[in-house]
Amino acid sequence: MSIRTAVSGDATRAVVLPGSRPRRARRSSSRAVSAAKWVVLVVAILLAITPILYLIATSFKSPDDILSTRILPARFAVENWASAMANWPIFTYLGNSLLVAGVAVVVALVIAVPANYAIARLRVGGGQTLLLIVSAYIAPPVVAIVPLFLLVRTAGLMNSPFGLGLVEGLMLTPVAVWLLDGFFRSIPGEIDEAAQLDGCGPVRTLVSVLLPLIMPGLAAVGIIVFILVYNDFLIPLLLTQTGSAQTLPVGIALMQGGREVMFGQMAAASLTGIIPVYLLALFAQRWLIGGLTQGSVK
Repeated sequence: MSIRTAVSGDATRAVVLPGSRPRRARRSSSRAVSAAKWVVLVVAILLAITPILYLIATSFKSPDDILSTRILPARFAVENWASAMANWPIFTYLGNSLLVAGVAVVVALVIAVPANYAIARLRVGGGQTLLLIVSAYIAPPVVAIVPLFLLVRTAGLMNSPFGLGLVEGLMLTPVAVWLLDGFFRSIPGEIDEAAQLDGCGPVRTLVSVLLPLIMPGLAAVGIIVFILVYNDFLIPLLLTQTGSAQTLPVGIALMQGGREVMFGQMAAASLTGIIPVYLLALFAQRWLIGGLTQGSVK
């Protein structure tokens, strides 16, 4: 609203003309919105990094500092890092976790890609096929522990990182199928028709035409499956018994002394395991964000 004066006879009238709000009000409103955005951003960052900061502080705390619930260590117990590396095969656990997660990603994508192509592009199985596949992941894994253990032992895959990766990949295949469905359906059907006119069969259409188009989606789904497997605890605990095959979450859970839990050493080992995942997310964030954005548009 803007206010102007008009003279009529002996009186002066204030005429309020409709229009934009006063410039000062617009500027103050814009500043308020900008300040609110910064407050929300700062709060979100603090909520995200506070557990990491607390974990870093715990890795440098002595047992007395941990028992006294100090927020900051009274002294920097650097020996927690040296003891964790010397007393426990941290890097073996870490290597096993990376190997298991990598194998699981390959297994899940190798199965999920042709399955999604058949469901989304070739219309195989009807409209309920995707729902039936995803429903296999709804039940908690604990209900399948006994048959899974017997099956893996019969197949000779116990205590093997490759066997564990195979099992994890098969168990997460429904997740990969569900996540990839949006990427396949976002591609126009005219592309398949053009490929068929050029003489491409189903396999060549998938490999030469569709896969390059959904590559960001493949990267995003692969990263998600990798992180899910990397952080899994129950299945590795069930299928591995020795340190040479155990993953990092299982190894950290076993870091206990005679009558005490080595919280400082566990924090140091946890930070060691977090670093590869953070580096992966930092390196692949462009593909992850782009893939998730592409899959959200149909």
